[in-house]
Parts: sequence; structure tokens; C-alpha cells
Amino acid sequence: MQINQGGIAGGDLNLKKYFLSKNLKKDLPASVVVFLVALPLCLGIALASGAPLFAGILTGIIGGIVVGIFSGSQLSVAGPAAGLTVIVLNAITKLGSYETFLLAVMIAGALQILLGIIKAGTIANYFPSPVIEGMLAAIGIILIMKQFPHAVGYDKDFEGDEGFSEAGEGNNTFSGIMSAFGKINYGAVIIAGVSLLLMIYWPKIKKVAMVPAPLLVVLAGIGLSALFAGTGLALQEKQMVNLPMVNNSGEFFALFKSPNFGAITNKEVWITAFTIAVVASLETLLSLEAVDKIDPIKRISPTNRELVAQGAGNLVSGLLGGLPMTAVIVRSSANVNAGARTKVSAVFHGLMLLLSLLFIPKLINQIPLSCLAAILLMTGYKLARISLFKHMWHKGLDQFIPFVVTIVAVVFTDLLIGVGIGMLVGIFYILRTNLRNPYFYQITTKGDKKTITLRLAEEVSFLNKAAIQVTLTSLPKGSDVIIDASNSRFIDPDVLEIIHNYKHNAYTKGIIVQLVDVKERYDVPPLKELVYKL
Repeated sequence: MQINQGGIAGGDLNLKKYFLSKNLKKDLPASVVVFLVALPLCLGIALASGAPLFAGILTGIIGGIVVGIFSGSQLSVAGPAAGLTVIVLNAITKLGSYETFLLAVMIAGALQILLGIIKAGTIANYFPSPVIEGMLAAIGIILIMKQFPHAVGYDKDFEGDEGFSEAGEGNNTFSGIMSAFGKINYGAVIIAGVSLLLMIYWPKIKKVAMVPAPLLVVLAGIGLSALFAGTGLALQEKQMVNLPMVNNSGEFFALFKSPNFGAITNKEVWITAFTIAVVASLETLLSLEAVDKIDPIKRISPTNRELVAQGAGNLVSGLLGGLPMTAVIVRSSANVNAGARTKVSAVFHGLMLLLSLLFIPKLINQIPLSCLAAILLMTGYKLARISLFKHMWHKGLDQFIPFVVTIVAVVFTDLLIGVGIGMLVGIFYILRTNLRNPYFYQITTKGDKKTITLRLAEEVSFLNKAAIQVTLTSLPKGSDVIIDASNSRFIDPDVLEIIHNYKHNAYTKGIIVQLVDVKERYDVPPLKELVYKL
């Protein structure tokens, strides 16, 4: 019997741990923080996607509750993603109606479930560590740069935007920061400043630290905003959270939309669905890998189960009128930094989004964006802390260069393109390392005759092909060459071909080749045989 992917992998059905007081006292305060971070992001991403604001909140609710329940990750939080805004905006326009787009979201969810079933999530195991670390640091830097304008009261760019380019011709992150300096609202600056001080110093006061600093920040923001009303420091409506108002159950249920199932044969619907499924799955796997990196307990999340959970979330979201979702790094990292221990925090954040929409929209709409920006500024600082750069530098250039390249690429493009560039650089260094490490090289001399022994590594892959070919080609004429594979469990067929061809042609250089335990063929054992069995 194979070991379950649960337990430390984060996906077992042991429900008791979710109700332990030691976990709940961490998870419940963390859920408040994630709720406060997610609320403006859900609204901002819906606005940028050209979708109803309710769709953004609905996606956050489904991401928290549905994905939270089915996910094997204990700390990842799902919701509408900034990386999909352009795809969503273009798809709604191209498909002609929001209802037809919802059908594409449902199909994308079904495709993600299929990807999970066929174990496509295994690809996450091949993301180089420095690229993931660089992606996290880049998200931190982006948070700082994107939230600074909101902190000073300049709210032109939507909440949750992670791209370098911004709305308007020639606008980008840097121009947004420069514009913010010319349009400072000092009321917003004071609220952001007080919020940052509370975020930094409140947790250090042990007697009151049990009250989450972000909750205090929000209460302080509401209080200061009310105090500034009617003065020169007053905040404008656009500088506040703007949650849709629901007055009764009829209005609430009227906000839901149904997919246009009549468009099932539309080719463009399927193209959109495949695009969303692939992009959302990649962003989810990247986020999952990143969250596991910063998990204090260092749990490993089951990637295939996560794809199934995300697929279920998108299936429900499309059915009810929501946006496509992914696991989101910003929310997940805020969850980790707030001290969450289990996925109860993600589920409760979804419930709080639902309850706030139903019962306290007026109160929520009194929260200044500047105090929420302060929470995200602190999250960004923790992700891009100076100590991380020092740590990666001490690991060596083969780790530091892909790390820095990923940061620069993500900051100046977007998440997927930036990570793709970082992956290329990371793969270069992996190939460079493999070039040097396929065998142990030994030379012994007997009279004028040299005996050169190449002891092959335990596993000789296709990546070692170039190194072995270069070495064999450069061996001196008239040598005795021993190629020893007695320690090798696997040798790639291309490498075997090089070895046998070399032996066949070596006599032309006066070289005698002896092969030790080199088989004609090496078979890789089935994956199920490599899994530990009880």
C-alpha cells in the first residue's frame, strides 16, 4: 500500500487538527488579515477585467471556501489573479457576452481537474529553487512599488495589478510612483504612516499582541478617516473600499449570472478555456511552490490535488458567475506572515468575504485603501528582505544570477514571462553543472603507456551527453581507456550510443577501449516502484 499524500504533504483527512486550540488561535487572526488583503484585490481585479465587481468578491469567496476545503495545501489561498486580467478582458470582448465567457471558465475548471488526474502537477518539481526565491522577492518589490501610490492617496491603478505596464499610453509602475508624488493626499499619508507604525511595533508589545495588528490598522484607518471628514485631510470616495451594496436577498441572488451553455460548440470558447486552464495551472503551481518555500513547518503540498481543487473552484465560479482563479502569492504570503498554521484561515477568509457582503457592506466601505496599502507594504518588505539577497549571494553565482534575473524580469514584465526568463537562466546553470559532473576521471601511467579510467556516475542522463563526448574526443592517442559503469544504475541511450561508437572507432587513434559493466540497455523502473510501500 502506498503512503497517502496527506499528513506532512498537507492533504490528509484528519479533521481534528483543524479544531485544535493551538492552531485556531493562529488561523483565525490570520484569516482576518487575509480577508482585509483579499477584499480590495478582488474588487480591483474584477474592475480591471471588465467584469462585475460582485464577480471578484464571488471568486474570492469560492477560492476561500471551495478550493480551501479540497486543497491539500495548508497555507495557499486562492482567488482572482492579476495575471489573468488581460486574458479575461480580451475574452469577454471576443466572446461577445459575459455569460459565454462563464462557460469557458467552467470548461477550464474541468480541464484543470483532468490535468490533476493525469498528474500534470509533477511539473512543479522542476522549478529551480533560485527562480522561485526570485519570484517571491519580485512580488515583494512589486507590492512595495504598486502600493506606495495607494498609501499616499493616488489610486489611479487598480488594486492587485502586478504588471509593469499600467492603463494609459506610456504609463508604467515608475510613472505611477512619480505621479503619486504630485498628487499626495496628506490624510492618506497620515493613515498609512500610523498603520505602518502599528504593523511594526504593535506585535512587539506582548500583552496586547494577541489582537492582530492588521485589525487594529483597519480600525485606526476608519477612525482617522472619520476624524478627517470635512477638513483639508478628508479622503475622497475613490480612496476607500467600494464593496457592492446588497439590501435584501432578492438583490443578492440577482447578482449571480449563469453560463451560456448554448455556446458549447463555439471554437473560441474552447480556445479561451484551454488558455485559462494552462495559465491558471502554471500560476497555481508557481504559487504553491513559493508558499512551501516560506512555510515555517516546511510542508510539501500535493500539486496534483491542488490542480483538482483549483479546477473544482473554477467549475463552481463559472457556474455562479465568477472569474477564473488561481492560488495567489500575495494572499498566500500574507497568510504565512500572519502566522497561519492550517487551511482553516483560507476557508474562514472566504466566509468573511461572504458575511461582509451580506451584513456589513457600509462598514467595509469606510476602510481607507491607504491603511490596506500599509498591510501590503509590510508583506512586500518581508518577501524582499535584504537578508534574502545576502543568503542567495552566499550560495554562489550559479544561484544568485538566476535569482536576480528572475527578479528583474518579473518586475519589468509580468509573473509568467519573468519566471520563464528566470527558468531559462536557471536551466543554463543546471546544464553547466551537469557538464562537469558525469564521471570520475583517473589517469595512471605504466611506463610510456597511459591508462585513463572514466568511472561513470550513478545516473548518466542526456544532459551529460555533451561532457562525455567532449572528454572522449580529447583523449590522447595511444592510450588505454577504461569506461567503468559498475556504479551506474541508469545511462541514457544517447550516451550509450556515444560510448559504443567511440569504442568502435577508437582503434583509428591507437586507443584500446575496455568497457566494464556497460549494458546494452538500461530500463527506468516504473514510478510506482519508487514510492515507499508499507
